[in-house]
Amino acid sequence: MRRTRSRVVQAVSATLAVGLVTAGCASERDGESGGGDTFVFGAAGDPASLDPALASDGETFRVTRQAFEALIEHEPGGTELVGGLAESWESNEDGTQWTFTLRDGVTFHDGEKLTAEAVCANYDHWFNWTGTYQNKAVSYYWQTIFGGFADNENEDTAEPNYAGCTAQDELTPVIEVKEASANLPGGFSLQALAIHSPKAIEAYQKEEATGEGDAINYPTYSQEAGTVAGTGPFEISEWDKGNKEITLKRFDDYWGDKAGVDSLVFRTISEENARRQALEAGNIHGYDLVAPSDVKSLEDKGFQVPVRGVFNIFYLGFSQEANEALEKREVRQALTHAIDRQNVVDTQLPDGGVVATQFMPDTVDGYSEDVTTYAYDTDKATSLLADAGAENLAVDFCYPTEVTRPYMPAPADMYELMKADLERAGVTVNPKPMKWAPDYLDATESGTCDLHLLGWTGDFNDGYNFIGTWFSGYDKQWGFRDDEIFDAMKTAESEPDVTQRTKLYQQANELIMDYVPGVPISSSPPSIAFSADVNPPTVSPLTQENFGEVTFK
Repeated sequence: MRRTRSRVVQAVSATLAVGLVTAGCASERDGESGGGDTFVFGAAGDPASLDPALASDGETFRVTRQAFEALIEHEPGGTELVGGLAESWESNEDGTQWTFTLRDGVTFHDGEKLTAEAVCANYDHWFNWTGTYQNKAVSYYWQTIFGGFADNENEDTAEPNYAGCTAQDELTPVIEVKEASANLPGGFSLQALAIHSPKAIEAYQKEEATGEGDAINYPTYSQEAGTVAGTGPFEISEWDKGNKEITLKRFDDYWGDKAGVDSLVFRTISEENARRQALEAGNIHGYDLVAPSDVKSLEDKGFQVPVRGVFNIFYLGFSQEANEALEKREVRQALTHAIDRQNVVDTQLPDGGVVATQFMPDTVDGYSEDVTTYAYDTDKATSLLADAGAENLAVDFCYPTEVTRPYMPAPADMYELMKADLERAGVTVNPKPMKWAPDYLDATESGTCDLHLLGWTGDFNDGYNFIGTWFSGYDKQWGFRDDEIFDAMKTAESEPDVTQRTKLYQQANELIMDYVPGVPISSSPPSIAFSADVNPPTVSPLTQENFGEVTFK
């Protein structure tokens, strides 16, 4: 397993004093006294939901992870699986039955007790979703890990692999699947499959999500604090959408180490420059996705700027159903040759960023050295478009606003670079900027964008969590069907031998890059910044920081 590395800047006493003064401003601003009761973090985007089961984006999970816990978690700062709400777990020989031993004495925020029946209530709730809940934009992770539902209402939805959950005794839930899957046990660590109070689950079932495509109306309970209840070190107490703030309070009945601060506030500040200024002014105590050009300046001023390990991929996606010209392999190859990926890395990413050759970083088992590569070559791109009869190709190019991501620190700037590259090859580009959550996420998941920018920070360390996420079967985001790729992924997913499975991932990577469903752009090590007066959480290559670890010096 690969562990992250970090750099903690030791400030001189004069600079530290400034940090203490500025941090105090944040506490006073939030109506606290004592200079350390409230920790304020500058988020890059609004969460989509307070129910992580309905989300697929990191900004949502950053918030909900503080309040909800999964059966399995990851070691602080690394990718190794460790106990979460379950102290231990095991599977039968063929990987179809997973038995968990829960921690005793765990209490939900609403006073309910964690039991095996509570765990099963969660999994059965997700399995029995109907209507809009079956839209992959809403139930993305459930469908990725367990397939479909008890009653599939859409012909494109996969057959369910979930076979049921039983309470063997009060603290021993047993979850069964029909076939072994490379997604397990890693899938049990997902924030989207974190465990909710059974009382809350009952309330959730009374509300419906509505809408379709990229126009989803999420249920009221997921948009207002008060109903959701997990087991984490903080409980969500308020979501002030007008001020773009979510407030969490320390949960004093937490089963583990109590949170080091009384209150935790996530304040959305969409522009990186504005987040940096807020940190320097003392209005926040930390923020993520530091611009590469700001790292040294912040360090010189005494701020702490830990660097995460590389565990992500940034890509330009093609939706073949949105634009039939993209169905031609020559057109997809042309667009890939048209993009100057090295320029994106050199101008937009921090030191350590690299051009990607496939849809996973080289830190993940299954990375292949033998994939087809596509060098930057405008003339070749133009020639391929002519061969395909697409000299007058026009594309709608979607990109997100009001957000930065670990793999995409400046979406608009990165879009402009690629737009210019495509136009040099003769492609007409129609810009389609969209607010990140929920507009952009819903639009890309439903495949309504010809071209779009997205990426992925791994959820757990298995190659399937990258390429299986997109290419294990038909996915509206990409809008294509290729049985050779799908069959290769299916074979890899069900292979129990890790060594053999890694070889199968390599072969699948080679098939995918021959087909070229999109353009893998880069992988990079994102930075996160904190004021000098805090003891920050352990930074995670998975971006799974636990803010319960935060204390003030």
